[in-house]
Amino acid sequence: MRMILFGPPGAGKGTQAARLLERFKVAHLSTGDMLRAAVKAQSALGTAAEGYMKRGELVPDQLVCDLVVERLAQDDCRLGFMLDGFPRTVPQAHALGATLDKAGIALDLVLVLEVPDDLIVERITGRRTDPVTGAIYHLRFNPPPAEVADRIVQRADDTEEACRTRLAKYHGETTPVLPYFEAKGIVRKVDGVGPPDEVTARVLAAIG
Repeated sequence: MRMILFGPPGAGKGTQAARLLERFKVAHLSTGDMLRAAVKAQSALGTAAEGYMKRGELVPDQLVCDLVVERLAQDDCRLGFMLDGFPRTVPQAHALGATLDKAGIALDLVLVLEVPDDLIVERITGRRTDPVTGAIYHLRFNPPPAEVADRIVQRADDTEEACRTRLAKYHGETTPVLPYFEAKGIVRKVDGVGPPDEVTARVLAAIG
């Protein structure tokens, strides 16, 4: 299975990705992880990317795509992969598609978790973290025990303003990517509302 996972922040991608990776035994590909690994290994592509990163510049889309293909040549991708966090924009989608076509690699599926914005805001703004243990709670869905309730904190990027800014960026930049893959007939949209087990069942049904 060769797939891309899409969804807005707070849609539950992390939970569903972990379950899919365990079930299908495919490699989880994060462009951030790939960039760091390539830089550490001092490969030709890693060295090129490092220059941009040190200058605080975005790594060019084509360079990231080349890194993806380089990563796909590794043994753990033999049974398939899940690409998470890329492409984020229409130019990235076109660059990735052209690079995969040139390498003879075909995507099987683009999976999209859909959750209404208001519910995402409720999910994210209700999150709290225990700074001592690192445990994550939710004021409504998973309240903290009384003994830690006084010390839990809200992350700065979990405020409603920050959440809606991230959602606007997702809808403005990433959602327009989907028509490119819809034209290929590989997009599957899944309702991400409900208990994780129910969402997983819908995801598996969509994969088929």
